[in-house]
Amino acid sequence: MMNVNPTRMELTRLKRRLSTAERGHKLLKDKRDEMVRRFMEYIRKNKKLRQEIDEKLAAAMSRFSTAQAVMGESEVAEALLCPAREAKIKVGKQNIMNVDVPTIRFSVEENKADLPYGFAFTSAELDQSVLDMSDLLPLLIELAETEKICNMLADEIEKTRRRVNALEHIMIPEMQETIKYISMKLEDNERGNITRLMKVKEMVTEDAM
Repeated sequence: MMNVNPTRMELTRLKRRLSTAERGHKLLKDKRDEMVRRFMEYIRKNKKLRQEIDEKLAAAMSRFSTAQAVMGESEVAEALLCPAREAKIKVGKQNIMNVDVPTIRFSVEENKADLPYGFAFTSAELDQSVLDMSDLLPLLIELAETEKICNMLADEIEKTRRRVNALEHIMIPEMQETIKYISMKLEDNERGNITRLMKVKEMVTEDAM
């Protein structure tokens, strides 16, 4: 229970605070529930991206291992010395339930070749492996964005959950208990005043007789 003076003014003030706290509690619960829903959407997206990347990465690495076996490690390393084209990353942000989360956009120079070498001394396995890895890069960037969003939403959900619990289990019950205490005190005082008035009235009536 809160330490307050049991007055009508304090009772009115506490009732207003309780009403505000209850509205805030409902809004925070709604926000938490919507954030959890959005969080689960990103978790599902994250899982799907990871599965797709794992499958494509395994296939690319298998082809790369075959290329090394066919060509030799030094020849593969020499073929991959220079990048085929330049990639550009643009970082921005978007707002999800009042949480600013990052956006990462990927683009490449379309007029450059996909492979950084000629085909005379390379194997088809290396060519396909390089193309596979090139296709993987946008997915890896999307996965990085999705995982960051998941982490940020998880942190915000936890903060909101703590605020909801503080309102639900501490602040609102304390205010309700204090309001009940003040109301009982005021009722006791009112009954005491009525009793005193009745006694005064009896005394006045006896004196008049």
